Amino acid sequence: MLSRRIVRAALAGPGLGCFARLPKRAFCSSIIRLQEQQKQQENQPTPKESQLPPKKRPLSRVAIGGSQDSRKKYRAGSGLEFATWKAVVILLVVGGTGTWYFQREKARLQKQREMESNRKIGRPLIGGPFSLVDTNGEKFTEQDLVDPEGKRWSLIYFGFSLCPDWCPEEIEKMVTTVNNSKEEGIPARAIFISTDHIRDSPETLKRYLAEFDPNVVGLSGSYEAIKHCCKQFRVYFSTPPEIPEDKFFLVDHSLFTYLIDPDGKFVEVFGVETTPEAMTEKIKGFASAFVPIAEREAKQKSWWSKLV
Repeated sequence: MLSRRIVRAALAGPGLGCFARLPKRAFCSSIIRLQEQQKQQENQPTPKESQLPPKKRPLSRVAIGGSQDSRKKYRAGSGLEFATWKAVVILLVVGGTGTWYFQREKARLQKQREMESNRKIGRPLIGGPFSLVDTNGEKFTEQDLVDPEGKRWSLIYFGFSLCPDWCPEEIEKMVTTVNNSKEEGIPARAIFISTDHIRDSPETLKRYLAEFDPNVVGLSGSYEAIKHCCKQFRVYFSTPPEIPEDKFFLVDHSLFTYLIDPDGKFVEVFGVETTPEAMTEKIKGFASAFVPIAEREAKQKSWWSKLV
């Protein structure tokens, strides 16, 4: 029915006037729906990337025999989890401890080489057999410098009881160094060898050394015995063999303090400018590196000493 009206209108009227005769209600409602749909689309929020369906990645990025999900699980359980602060702390502690131990062992072996070098030089030049008498009248030889336990160190100084200047200061330095070493857990003792056989009897030395420390070992002897001992340690002294006519004289002598290790071997020599603190530090260094002669010879052939 409607189609006939349209045909008639087309035949009757010119142009597009036929659309004027169409029902307006149906046409307007269609336009309204279209406008509402457009507004709804504009007001609807755009989906986030996380809400979008996952994109398919190239086949080369997916492990053979696995899926994207399994690859994500693998990545979630590894990677940066290892690089935590705990792992960094452990790495620093282990690395620092290893470095510290290696450096300490290297310094200890270097100190051993220094001691061994001094021994090789010192054996033919400094130290050797001698025989003197202590303040109790007992015989004292180079064998008494050896400590059977391999711990005690000895400081030796040559002088005389009537020395007006250097001897008291050097004896004080030895006593202070010995006390400091004992506080560090290193057994040590001071030994004073008189170059004045005329006036320094055992009794005289005992009274003289008691003013500094009763534990100081005092040694004396005949002119020939003292001369031989001084020759072994390369000490110069000017004591006359016989009593001079005026009965008064001063003894000129060397001003060195010798360090002897527990094996009774020469290690180091200290001058008058060396302080007790410096002497103590030297003894600490040598004591930390000291090993008995048998173990020392075995370690010289070890692979570790060659490595460092």
